[in-house]
Amino acid sequence: MRLRPRSIRVRDTLIASIVSAVLLTLVAVGVDVAVRQSILNSIWNDSQRAATRVVAEIRSNALPDPIPAFHGVTLIQVFDLHGRLVDASVAGSRERRLSTLVPSLDEPVKNLFSCDDGRCRLLTARRMLSAPAVIYAGENEPWLIHEHHLELLLGSAVLLLAAFTALSTWYMVGRTLQPIDAVRAQLAEISGTDLSRRVPEPCGIGEIADLARTANETIERLERSVERQRRFASDASHELRTPIAGLRTELESALMYPDDTDLVGALTAALRDTDRLEAIVTDLLLLARLGTGGPVVTEEIDLAEMVSTELELRSSSLVVGADLHAGAVVNGVRMQLVRVLDNLLDNAKRHGEGAIDVVVGTHEDQACLMVTDRGQGIPAADRERAFERFTRLDTARAREAGGTGLGLAIARDIAIAHGGTLRIEDCPHGARFVLRLPLAKRE
Repeated sequence: MRLRPRSIRVRDTLIASIVSAVLLTLVAVGVDVAVRQSILNSIWNDSQRAATRVVAEIRSNALPDPIPAFHGVTLIQVFDLHGRLVDASVAGSRERRLSTLVPSLDEPVKNLFSCDDGRCRLLTARRMLSAPAVIYAGENEPWLIHEHHLELLLGSAVLLLAAFTALSTWYMVGRTLQPIDAVRAQLAEISGTDLSRRVPEPCGIGEIADLARTANETIERLERSVERQRRFASDASHELRTPIAGLRTELESALMYPDDTDLVGALTAALRDTDRLEAIVTDLLLLARLGTGGPVVTEEIDLAEMVSTELELRSSSLVVGADLHAGAVVNGVRMQLVRVLDNLLDNAKRHGEGAIDVVVGTHEDQACLMVTDRGQGIPAADRERAFERFTRLDTARAREAGGTGLGLAIARDIAIAHGGTLRIEDCPHGARFVLRLPLAKRE
């Protein structure tokens, strides 16, 4: 069975009420003890002083009749040891004997609490050693401490303050959670088909304002991601449609006109379109894996050594000028970094004029890999677009047959996955692609 309330407002109100009630009860108990003891001590002190004054008056044979209210004490009676009333105050004369207690010679002064007929009194009984007399002085119990009136007042105060704390907590938590309710309601209405809406952001600073801003930033990133996915799906379907349509045309033509069709040529064209489809699907799968951001096993890679090895494996028709400096060691996935190099070299070969310059070095805390071709270059306005998936620039740099339009997009995603960047930078001739990766930390 669930005992904990689901609502934060209810839970916080209950906690605040219980804590305040416990603390206020402890304070009330302390106040009750302190007030009660203070009243008792005050009355008994005045009673002792009044009794001492009566003793002094008796010794000087100047005790008036009736006895005045010494030190504000109105109940005063003087009895002899035989129980006969000798003298009294006005209020004391109207009362029966205040007490029958006669203090002993060893303890001539005694504070006592006497009750009869539903009334209680605070008294001091003093026995005179020089005369056979007992003086009683005191006051009726004050209303505040009579029959637990003080406890009732303090208990009522505790209940009122606890109720006030509960109402205040309920109100303040409600005010605090109101923006969260607005955020929740707005988030509930946002769907994958409409990510243009945003949650309301409270004014000022604070955790709730930060939550709203973070939610809006998350929705904005999600909107951009969904838009990219939609655009990518559209571009992918368009790019896949072309080789599929060519393949279908070749096969239908061979079936409809078998006698007039060059079977070898048709199969060669179909195989070429199949290879293009396979290349596009392979690149799409690689992009999907890069997008998941899952854990990968990395190793220390010397870029100069990797580039040197890969250039030796390339076709001899590719004219490459290599300037490789040692020390550019990074943490990464070798196959992915090799893919970046291959894509940059393929792009340079496709759009250059034969000569390609490859430079590996370090700058500050980064390793740099630069691939420069001798082509017509890329205008500054189109440099970011070159990394978009299935993007076609002007006809001078249009893809030739065999390209998937995903090579540069894959290269940049790999660079970002390795904590680096891939950009097109200014160059006197052609296009220069610069890969920057953080250097591996040495122990």
